[in-house]
Amino acid sequence: MAFFDKFFNSDKTKGQSKLKWNLLESIEHLEEAIALSHNHPVAIFKHSTRCSISSVAKDRLERSWDFPEDGVPSMYYLDLISYRSISNEIAERLKVHHESPQLILISKGEAIYDASHNYISVAELKEALS
Repeated sequence: MAFFDKFFNSDKTKGQSKLKWNLLESIEHLEEAIALSHNHPVAIFKHSTRCSISSVAKDRLERSWDFPEDGVPSMYYLDLISYRSISNEIAERLKVHHESPQLILISKGEAIYDASHNYISVAELKEALS
């Protein structure tokens, strides 16, 4: 059971990660995230709670997160199984092809970077921010 919990647990509060997720559960939350991106970068992680690859990508992000607590970017978590309509809205508004898992970096209201599957990493996110 420990192996299962380590890689497939969808509990967003578990673990030693310094990463603080902002839950994306409404169109209003999406609008807030996009508005916030005009002040500093925002990233959205689209996660399928039914997909082991998505769980591994999420775990890798959380384990390697080394931004300071008050650092950029603000991270948003979207459970796309529960909120598929929001995922569709993200694709439409940000003009990004839907994938899962997917990490999208937003600056000044526009997607400036996106990655999916094994390309999702803190190192790649840092490179996109530089």
